[in-house]
Amino acid sequence: MDPAALGTRLASSVIAPALKKLLVQEGPGAGLTDKPVRISGLVSFRGEKRTLTEADLERLARKLVDAAVAGPGEPPFPYEEREPVVLALTRTLHALGDLTMDDVQAVRLGPRALAQALRRAAPAPELSADATYFLDSLTEWSCVHILHFFTQRSTFVARTLVEQSRGQAELLAKTDELIARTPPADAADTAFEERYARYIADRHRHLTIYGIDLLEAPERWPLDVAYLSLEATAASAEAFDTDPDRGRVLLRGDAGSGKTTLIQWLATRAAADGDRIPFVLPLRTLAGGPLPAPDAFLTAVSCPLTAPDGWVGRVLAASRALVMVDGLDEIPTADRHRVRDWLRGLVDAYPGNRWLLTSRPTAVRPEWLADGGFREVLLPPMRSADVATFVHRWHTAADALPYEAPLLDSLRTKRDLARLATNPLMCGLICALHRERRGYLPTGRKELYDAALTMLLARRDRERGMAVPELSEEAQLDLLQHLAYALVLSGRTEMSREHAIGALERRLPAVASAAAHGDAATVLRTLLLRSGLLREPAADTVDFAHRTFQDYLAARYAVEEGHALPFVQRLADDPQGEDSIRMAVAHARPGERAQLLRELLSYGAPRLTLLALACLEHATALDPAVRAEVERAAGELIPPSTPEAARELAEAGPLALELLPGPDGLTDAEAYGVVITASLLGSAEPAGALGVLRRFRAHPSFDVRRQLAGTWRRFPTREYAAEVLDHLERDSLFVTCDTDEQRAALAGMRPWHQLEFRGPHALPDVVATIPNPDAVNLVYFQDNPLAEDLGALAAFPALSGLWVAGCPAAHGLGALAGLPLTDLTYGHSDFTGLSALNSLRRLSLNGEITADSLAEALPTGAPLGFLFLGGDATRATGLRGLGHWPTLTTLSLGRLAAAPTAEDWRHVAGLPALTHLYLNSLLFTDHPESIEALPELPGIEVLRLPALHGTEDLGPLPYRLPGVRRLVLQTAPGAVFPPERYARLFPRARVTVDQR
Repeated sequence: MDPAALGTRLASSVIAPALKKLLVQEGPGAGLTDKPVRISGLVSFRGEKRTLTEADLERLARKLVDAAVAGPGEPPFPYEEREPVVLALTRTLHALGDLTMDDVQAVRLGPRALAQALRRAAPAPELSADATYFLDSLTEWSCVHILHFFTQRSTFVARTLVEQSRGQAELLAKTDELIARTPPADAADTAFEERYARYIADRHRHLTIYGIDLLEAPERWPLDVAYLSLEATAASAEAFDTDPDRGRVLLRGDAGSGKTTLIQWLATRAAADGDRIPFVLPLRTLAGGPLPAPDAFLTAVSCPLTAPDGWVGRVLAASRALVMVDGLDEIPTADRHRVRDWLRGLVDAYPGNRWLLTSRPTAVRPEWLADGGFREVLLPPMRSADVATFVHRWHTAADALPYEAPLLDSLRTKRDLARLATNPLMCGLICALHRERRGYLPTGRKELYDAALTMLLARRDRERGMAVPELSEEAQLDLLQHLAYALVLSGRTEMSREHAIGALERRLPAVASAAAHGDAATVLRTLLLRSGLLREPAADTVDFAHRTFQDYLAARYAVEEGHALPFVQRLADDPQGEDSIRMAVAHARPGERAQLLRELLSYGAPRLTLLALACLEHATALDPAVRAEVERAAGELIPPSTPEAARELAEAGPLALELLPGPDGLTDAEAYGVVITASLLGSAEPAGALGVLRRFRAHPSFDVRRQLAGTWRRFPTREYAAEVLDHLERDSLFVTCDTDEQRAALAGMRPWHQLEFRGPHALPDVVATIPNPDAVNLVYFQDNPLAEDLGALAAFPALSGLWVAGCPAAHGLGALAGLPLTDLTYGHSDFTGLSALNSLRRLSLNGEITADSLAEALPTGAPLGFLFLGGDATRATGLRGLGHWPTLTTLSLGRLAAAPTAEDWRHVAGLPALTHLYLNSLLFTDHPESIEALPELPGIEVLRLPALHGTEDLGPLPYRLPGVRRLVLQTAPGAVFPPERYARLFPRARVTVDQR
């Protein structure tokens, strides 16, 4: 995003008034007698003229960032970096007060140079490449408006005229000196550079996927749409040294990791910016002949433009070049030393330019060009966020957006597929196959792996114009699958170089075409360098770049050698062998498939039953009876129709995620079971579980929505907030924040009306986090030692519910008297101010009320309809004063430390509107004398009995509560008992069991 593009999102009506807050007006006049004015004198938050706090400046920065990212299209940087970007912009603008220059000097610099000066003065931010680029663009765009403001100042014109007059003589003298030292600029050079920049931009503005022969897959797409930033890992701290003579990088990356694409991007950016002249030199086109001297750079790569004589040399001599040499690994080993000598000579002859060389990791030893000043960096595998960005941009470029969401779900839920999508090349292949099949991946993923292997082992090199590979595709497959089989059977993912050479020595006699290329060590070097599948991640260590290919090739070998059944039997008990088993079924012949699937079912284990079901996608040809047998066994597990079944299914492991259906065609109970299973697997496989849960985010069932809201803690905070929570219907739904990060994520979501905070959260921090305080109507604080003065919650003007439990320092209820508070749950003993809350309709208390009666502490003017008393609440007061609330319809008595006496029950009997009575089971087991003292209460229609174990004697109740028409038996956790014994006591009542 360049500043011009950013400007389309930041209208002047937004940015100009905001930035003017940084600046103060001066009086008229040229100000010629003043000393050079520090910009700090023009900035309202520095020095004596300080009127803005840093918090004000942060709000200003937040406004600019929010306005910039609020436009249509893809966000310019990952969501989780919004706060770091705001902080970085705050510090950058704050540096405006530290620059020693006047406004004329600032305007002379221009917005780009002023922005660079600000960035140098501010602390260096730790941001991703995308976020850093966005911050730079926003800073530069802000500087455009700052300088525009300077030119409007009354002193600016006068000072400019004086500066111009003073500078003319000096300018003339310097011009004479410059003419003497430097030949005049050649107009032909300038005109050619403009043509060359257009050529480079057009030549490299498209990407190509090699080796994909799909009818409807695009072969090329726009670079500016499809490119994404990948973070490179420096081998040392000096890898990105800013010294001009240190602009030399050797970039290592595996096959398909994006090395060539990065070169294309750098070339197009350099051509657009004009700061550097890019030269792209693919070594595969230069191999075989002498390496080009500077004047031959263009002809060596078949550039159709004819440059003025000596132009390339003049560009290099002026240190204006960006020279990018691509593909050291793509030329013969003997030629690589020539490349090193050639590069050393160029760098020594033309210091100050920028140089980039790319290679696969194993092509040359570490620090191969260190003596030439080259620093090494590595392109690591793509992260899940990078994969999602790639998929989005690929589908945008291919005009295939309807296929994007289903593919992302597959990448999240199918583990072997996700392991395959670790670089742009493989991601592009998966996108192309998915689109070509109208939104479905191959019936068996074997087709995907076959296409990928063909591409990596042969076609990609051939179609890029390279020589015929040293080993045929068939020979490479044979040797690689032999290594893979040895690794899988040993339960390992890597072997020593010595063991790899030994395994190849035993196999080479059977592969004559490979044996002709040299000994086992030579063949191993070839496989490491050219296959794209085998790598050397550390000295003396060999492994497969993708575990998926190891499983695929091992299974292929087992089937070819007739070892499929022993192979499956050996791996059945190991969850790490699941993918190998699936690939064995894919490679097996129909009769073998039936045998393998029945072997899996024979164990009777849910995990292996689900594995058999997962194998069906690879079983193109299979006995229908065997298929039905597998589906029948798995149908007893999926979809789970109860929470218990969901928990059992989760025990089968992450494999269950890719088999979970829905939400279409599921009952509410089944949908609830599916989200429970996925939630429980969130800790083990967060990406896959999230892929399942996001499909249910629009589900109308309250149980489903409650489960989705309640499982936040198992997933990456901001990703889950954006992918699931922010899409949920809020009606009657809580969102719970356990951590500071979760609390901060509230600011980026649509307003939540009901909030729960668990653990230490200072109340002012909570209030400051909520961007829409008017939307909050219920807050719950639990186990919070930092919850102190509740008066801070007066910032929520619509607050109607407050629940406070496990907050020993809580106080200040009286400060909430001005709120429309109707529901209060309070578990502490500081009841100061409670009597002022006259809007309450529901009140639940646990702490001891230190008064002679309830009426002395509770709000007698409140129209209470529900009252819960538990713990020590009635130790001092009993139930005296209860008659002050004739509106009371429900009385709930919990685990009271002091059981009601006969006198207390008389106060209950005097309540004219009481129809609901809740009695904790402890009254029956620990205080039967209290139940014996219970008078007849004919007005009670609903009786709820919490925490029942099934052994309580309820015999005294029917005679004392003759009007009961509904009986709710709430069990203690884990208690199970037949409700009939209690139902017989209340023959006229409808009995409900609330199982806990």
